[in-house]
Amino acid sequence: MNQLFIGTLRFGIAAAIACGLFGQLVVIPTTAAHEVDRFPPYEPFAVPYVTVAIIGVACIQVALVATWMLLDMVSRDAIFTPRAFRWVDVIIGSSLVATLLALGVTAHLAVGDIPSPDDNTMQAIGELGAAAVCVGVGAAFAMLVVVMRGLLRKATDLQTEIAEVV
Repeated sequence: MNQLFIGTLRFGIAAAIACGLFGQLVVIPTTAAHEVDRFPPYEPFAVPYVTVAIIGVACIQVALVATWMLLDMVSRDAIFTPRAFRWVDVIIGSSLVATLLALGVTAHLAVGDIPSPDDNTMQAIGELGAAAVCVGVGAAFAMLVVVMRGLLRKATDLQTEIAEVV
């Protein structure tokens, strides 16, 4: 793989991790505090939802670090080794954790009695729909990576067979 392309991907990964860290430390807590100030009945939901959001961003950061490690393996032409499977498993695990967090939020929005500033039913339906979409996207991503892991397994086995023949 082209070193310029790998460098560009690494820069993007580093930027995404930094943006996620800024979101975890500044944006998420500040937004929650602002919403509680605007509508005090949200106060009992602030800490749990902030915690879930911060952990969700951390799951994405873990997957990005694993992707960085896989890029390193690609640049060293060592992607077809058992070590690569550990990093792919980390990506699968972090996406499953994030999906379970989204599922928990979806369930809470579906059955919980969360007050609304304007009793806006459409807003509540939109929030529930967005959470459900996050669950679907997370599950689809995890399944895609599982399929890609299977392809990596096949390619690794073929690489091993070719190395034995040569």
